[in-house]
Amino acid sequence: MLVLALRPIAAQPAKSPLLVLLGGDTQIWQAWCQQRGWQFLEPWSQIADKTIDERIKTLAAKVAEAVQHLPVDDTRIYLAGQGEAASALFYTAVRIPDVFAAAVAAGGSPRAAMDSNRLFAANTTNLPVLWFFAYKEEEPLGQKLKSGGFNLEWREEPAAKPAEIFDWLAKHQRNPYPTIADCETGSPLFARCYWVEMTRFDAAERNDVLDSTRVQPIGSGAWLAIGPFGYDPGAPGPGVEVARLPDKYDGPLKLHDRIVALAGRELKDGAEYAQILYQTFDEKPIVAMVARGKEHIRLETRIVLPHREETVTARVRASYLPDLQEVEVISRAVTQMKLTLPTAWLPAKISWNGTDVAKADAAGCWLLDEQKELLTAKRCP
Repeated sequence: MLVLALRPIAAQPAKSPLLVLLGGDTQIWQAWCQQRGWQFLEPWSQIADKTIDERIKTLAAKVAEAVQHLPVDDTRIYLAGQGEAASALFYTAVRIPDVFAAAVAAGGSPRAAMDSNRLFAANTTNLPVLWFFAYKEEEPLGQKLKSGGFNLEWREEPAAKPAEIFDWLAKHQRNPYPTIADCETGSPLFARCYWVEMTRFDAAERNDVLDSTRVQPIGSGAWLAIGPFGYDPGAPGPGVEVARLPDKYDGPLKLHDRIVALAGRELKDGAEYAQILYQTFDEKPIVAMVARGKEHIRLETRIVLPHREETVTARVRASYLPDLQEVEVISRAVTQMKLTLPTAWLPAKISWNGTDVAKADAAGCWLLDEQKELLTAKRCP
């Protein structure tokens, strides 16, 4: 009689959510994750690429690596940023929205991200963002984002409770195949969005049906070339008090300095300082007077304007219509793209800008191509 000895199958570790922190108190956030049984990743400070776009590409690669090596539920990857990292969070959310299930900014401001001219509301269709803002004067930024179509909730709560943050994040789960994938980009580096990837562009390909979803900056976006600093625009004067400085700041300011005059004009408070900069549309040298205790310091500096690129963008809005068994694609400035279709949607007709181009009967990648105004679709090579 043959007896088989069966070895017990080792139990696979349960997969858990992953929180990706862009900036803040690492030890506190990590401790909160441990209490919840979540995985934790803080790679942002270790990414030394030159531009923010390069850093975001590296960030996406590190998140993918974590999913491969850790027991991570890839439908529950969350993005968080605290204080000065809030702007990077808003920017990252629109560059790689399909990586995360939800994002939360604790404090800080999206203003710098808005000033970049690269904040496209359509990209947050499936990525909810929660912003806790510290100052009432910041609320118009949230209103502008929301009215522009940004998938945003905001709350005036300077010190958000951990339970509130984690409970809100945990409510959201990423769907790799949302029925609507809406993507706008001004850079070929960020042309993938859920089940759509733009692979060839032509700015001459217009489509009045698809407007730009760019969130317009407020004012000129001008700043003083003395390094970034934080201030409360609602705080009383005189002048504007330096309330926060970033790590490794090497400029001339110190905490609690007050900028009391610009170009010989005395500043009443932070609100007036902000208004002057928002209404300045020329780069120019300027003298700032800084009060440090009883000492007054004369700083020769410049007003600098942001370099706003990506004025021309491409956009694709792809929808799966289950009642019609159709994948409807509308595009602007795109002449080639790839669609990755799941089995559950098939068979389905594919239409592109009003033209039926294929009957998809197999799951996987389909290549949509325009050559000499002829639209075609076929299985990817």
